[in-house]
Amino acid sequence: MPSIDRIDENGAVIGRHDLASTLVQDEIKIGLLHQVVTAELAGHRQGTASAKGRSEVAGTGAKQWRQKGTGRARVGSGKVSQFTGGGVAFPPIPRSYALKVNKKVKVQAFRMALGDLVAGGTVRVLSGAAFDEPSTKRAASILDGAGLDRPLLVLVGAEEIAALKSFRNLAGTRALCVGEAEVQDYVWAKSLLFTESAVSFLEGGLSEGGGS
Repeated sequence: MPSIDRIDENGAVIGRHDLASTLVQDEIKIGLLHQVVTAELAGHRQGTASAKGRSEVAGTGAKQWRQKGTGRARVGSGKVSQFTGGGVAFPPIPRSYALKVNKKVKVQAFRMALGDLVAGGTVRVLSGAAFDEPSTKRAASILDGAGLDRPLLVLVGAEEIAALKSFRNLAGTRALCVGEAEVQDYVWAKSLLFTESAVSFLEGGLSEGGGS
């Protein structure tokens, strides 16, 4: 059963936390991870790029000059792309970049990404350090004491808004509610810090075979 260090608000190790074995996977399949991360990043693209084609711009469709005898290249409509104000050739149009990924594949990718961080010994659980109000100074003190390398992913419970606000302004740190974190967030991070609430969320969800 994989285990990770528990730390207090001073960053000192105070024990170990045993993770459910179903949360991590030792075998890393780069192709599968790449597929899931690519799909996640593509899903964040807005796809709003747009330009007008020949049929959409204002202008005349009449022939610009006679076909022969001018010494110039033959041309028809005045709305072609080589003329000022003409339509764009093969213009971008609004589209969705979303890619479909099987739910089981996403769960497997998550387990591989988390397993890689656990195997590297860079995962910690923050114990007994509730934030009654946001305090970036206190959050920085915890990370300095723990000696966690950046880039760092900090995952908190959905109800821990003060903790989220405390960590999210630190350089090289990405703070998220655990239910909002994607596989690409785990792949991006060199170190990972859970709150106890975040770990409980994972162990109550993915360990039962559910998705994130």
